Amino acid sequence: MAIKIEKKIVSYNLVSEEDKAKAAEGKQAEAATNVVQLGEPLGRPEKLVGNTYKIKTPVTEHALYITINDIVMNEGSPHEHRRPFEVFINSKNMEHFQWIVALTRVMSAVFRKGGDVTFLVEELKSVFEPSGGYFKKGGKFVPSLVAEIGEVVEQHLQEIGMLKKPGLDQHQQKLVEEKKAEYLEKHAKPGEEVNDEGFPKGASLCKKCNTKAAIIMDGCLTCLNCGESKCG
Repeated sequence: MAIKIEKKIVSYNLVSEEDKAKAAEGKQAEAATNVVQLGEPLGRPEKLVGNTYKIKTPVTEHALYITINDIVMNEGSPHEHRRPFEVFINSKNMEHFQWIVALTRVMSAVFRKGGDVTFLVEELKSVFEPSGGYFKKGGKFVPSLVAEIGEVVEQHLQEIGMLKKPGLDQHQQKLVEEKKAEYLEKHAKPGEEVNDEGFPKGASLCKKCNTKAAIIMDGCLTCLNCGESKCG
């Protein structure tokens, strides 16, 4: 772009390569001092609200008590909401004490950093135990103790509104109930209709929801818990 000089030139100066390098360094230093943190660590207030969850697994002799405390953001405003701030896990069983303490400290640090913390759910639930995992009461498969802790975190985030609760809509639930009643009427023996969770005895494990609720109907494997069907 050409610039027209309308005034008389009274002096001039040549810019060397060294001057250009110094100017570039100055701009970089200024940019470094103007860094804006996207998520500042949250300070801990004197009082927090939270929930405690009890889990009993076949891999631990004693129950685990998971406490998740929340901080109330924008209190008193239309944008008031809760978000997790810290997590503690207590148990009489000291076998897993070391890694549980490490896990809860890292999780609490992530909570306090702010931002989206929902990714922790999938990260924890995708941890598999070398022994192959275990089944909870009612037939739900859990790949590891860490995964079950992840399920508790998921449940808590759903309760405070950070995650949407999964489930079937009214029409899907009605269809699943009809299939369940039809299956029990045709195949179940008297007195052995359902298990503790209300699903037909002998149902196989659903790979989508990890619950023993999948049955064969009309040549199609259908889950009576989440509605998953191999036939669409």
